[in-house]
Amino acid sequence: MCLAIPSKVISIDKTKNTATIETLGVQREASLDLMQEEVTLGDYVLLHIGYIMSKIDEQDALESLKLYQEMIDQMEEEYIDEEYK
Repeated sequence: MCLAIPSKVISIDKTKNTATIETLGVQREASLDLMQEEVTLGDYVLLHIGYIMSKIDEQDALESLKLYQEMIDQMEEEYIDEEYK
């Protein structure tokens, strides 16, 4: 199973063909080598193992990120509950 995470493009370095993206408050650099269409600041993209794979609609990206955050929150709650048992 592969997981592609929606991320927002916050800067682009054309000399290295990379973009800095932000996902749930974490920033990282990702390669644009696999992209066939132009990526611009503010675009939402799908990231997979360090490569930007495709663009994604902003509304779909935000909904996915909301669901990811809910899963993370639930896992953290379960971990805290287990620690105090």
